[in-house]
Amino acid sequence: MPGSFPTAAWSSWRTLIAALLLVLTPMLAVAAESNVQQSPRATVSLVSEYAAVSPGQQLRIGLRQRLAPHWHTYWKNPGDAGSPPSITFKAPDGITVGEIAWPGPDRFIIGPVASYGYENEIVFPMALTVPKDARPGSQLVLEADADWVVCEKECIPEDGKFRLALPVEADARPARTEILAAFKNADARQPQPSPWRASVSADESTLQLAVEGEGIAPTSVQSALYFPDSWGVVDHVADQVLTVEEGRLTLATTKGQGYTPGPSAGLLAITDGGGQKRWFALELTPAATTAATTGAPATLPLWQMALFAFLGGLILNLMPCVFPVLAIKATAVAGMSGGDRREVRLSGLFYTLGVLAAFMALALALLAVRAGGSAVGWGFQFQSPLFVAAMSWLMLAIGLNLSGVYEVGGALAGAGQGLAERKGHAGSFFTGLLAVVVATPCTAPFMGAAIGSALVAPAYVSLVVFAMMGLGLALPFLLLGIFPAVARRLPRPGAWMVTLRQAMAFPMYATAAWLLWVLAQQAGEAGLRMALAGLVLVGLVAWLVGLGQHGTGKRWLPRGAAVAGVAGIVGLMVMLHGAEPQAATAPAQSTQAEPYSAERLAALRAEGKPVFVNMTAAWCITCLVNERTTLSTSAVQEAMREHDVVYMKGDWTNRDPAITAFLQSFQRDGLPFYAFYPAGKEPVVLPPVLTQAIVTESFKQ
Repeated sequence: MPGSFPTAAWSSWRTLIAALLLVLTPMLAVAAESNVQQSPRATVSLVSEYAAVSPGQQLRIGLRQRLAPHWHTYWKNPGDAGSPPSITFKAPDGITVGEIAWPGPDRFIIGPVASYGYENEIVFPMALTVPKDARPGSQLVLEADADWVVCEKECIPEDGKFRLALPVEADARPARTEILAAFKNADARQPQPSPWRASVSADESTLQLAVEGEGIAPTSVQSALYFPDSWGVVDHVADQVLTVEEGRLTLATTKGQGYTPGPSAGLLAITDGGGQKRWFALELTPAATTAATTGAPATLPLWQMALFAFLGGLILNLMPCVFPVLAIKATAVAGMSGGDRREVRLSGLFYTLGVLAAFMALALALLAVRAGGSAVGWGFQFQSPLFVAAMSWLMLAIGLNLSGVYEVGGALAGAGQGLAERKGHAGSFFTGLLAVVVATPCTAPFMGAAIGSALVAPAYVSLVVFAMMGLGLALPFLLLGIFPAVARRLPRPGAWMVTLRQAMAFPMYATAAWLLWVLAQQAGEAGLRMALAGLVLVGLVAWLVGLGQHGTGKRWLPRGAAVAGVAGIVGLMVMLHGAEPQAATAPAQSTQAEPYSAERLAALRAEGKPVFVNMTAAWCITCLVNERTTLSTSAVQEAMREHDVVYMKGDWTNRDPAITAFLQSFQRDGLPFYAFYPAGKEPVVLPPVLTQAIVTESFKQ
């Protein structure tokens, strides 16, 4: 036929076209996968569900890992060891990439530790939205930096840079079958919303999870395992004992070091009667307790919290942290000698009101900060370099006043008897405030349990407990007011009172010096320089105020210079507020001490090692006294070596969420805190005031 294409030629063209398609098809499909980062352990790439995308399309990309046999990678909570994969993107404007939608993990037990993660092949999917104004014929280019850890018996960190180029076409085109199958495998592991009610109850060492609802039965639940979202909620390697009945299953396991009372999230992996495993997202709520009527934890009822708080506040008068205020108390008591009963009683009353006001302010501050989602503890204000510097300046100012450099309120001396009396009552109130502020770096016996329980209870319970603590601290001084005959037995007023007042200035100077040392641990040399400059200005202002009070002539000149000095102090406070805290280093009295970490503690316990944990801070005087008089002694050091005890030390000088979580796991919020973990047994909490006998006897358990 004229114009017809020869049959032989057409056959040749068909062969050529087929060959070209065989060559080009893999090249078109490979657009759904980036370059590959390969090691003997893992082959990793960035993949897409679609080989070509369309404008405005929503799709998924993912970090794909193909692992060598027996190697595994990690879930978002890796368990006792490892680290989850992380990825950061460089993408054109208008492109958004979501967070990883974590597939449900498996548990891997290797010796004494357990990890949560994945073997063989896994994709970590992330949602991506293509800009609506993307032009067909262009390319959507994603660049990513990723790192991950793979483990068998050893763990090896790896990383890679990836570039994924997706052509933009009018109609989206799916990726090749191999990549779609990898996404399908990850989809089969995606957690489903739980249709059941879930709760958790805890005692001293165990957790029990209860899941209730339709569809739970011995025939439908072959096995179950709980994966907490957060590290340390459970002992990862411990058995989870399953009990199943109609409509209810329970898992009993060992409580982890990071467990804190309250709601918690996680996954429940259930293998059904047919052997299929599914993951369900659970939100655990604390089981109802008999303490609902009081709002207090079942382990510590309100009356016991109040009693412990009162006893702790009373004993706090004997703790080293309160020593600086004893100087002010001593001068105040001396001033009572020869006073009438009404004035003595009012002095005791106003001191008590100052203590209670300070405790209420601290309680409200703690509750407010925690309501905002932050974790803080007793003495939290000493974790601020600005507060420590201001306290050192205040101690110097009080010392200079006691030394007679200047007088507080001296200008009011001739304003009448009423104002003089008001000045004395204000002084008593201020002394009460200061006693609480200076006392907060330390906790006394009984206080730890009371504070820890109060801060997880309703607000009114916390306020009652803190008020009882304040009454305990104020009681000795209050008794002097109730029984003024005691004060009248002091020597009659005379020159000895001036000498005593001047002598009591030196504890204040010593406290200022100690606070400077604390600041040096927190803010380094730069912070120390600013604090020293502030001390010089405080001394200058005090001298100028005294000059204006006692001098003659133009008093406005020293007073004006004093105002300028105060302005300089305010400027230094602004600079300290903006200074970045440095990593604090509490003094180590033992070279055997290693820094605290929850992971290291868990590993040591898994190895069967006894561990002694010392939580300390540079601003905790009792902590430092215990270290020098007990923990650093040859007897205690020898006992540690004899019993093969690992000594760990946590430094809470600056805020540290890991240490805060550790303290809260024992329902404690203050320092000092000591816990001994005997091999294979539950931890033992030691008292805040240590002796060599207490420590060495604990090692014999």
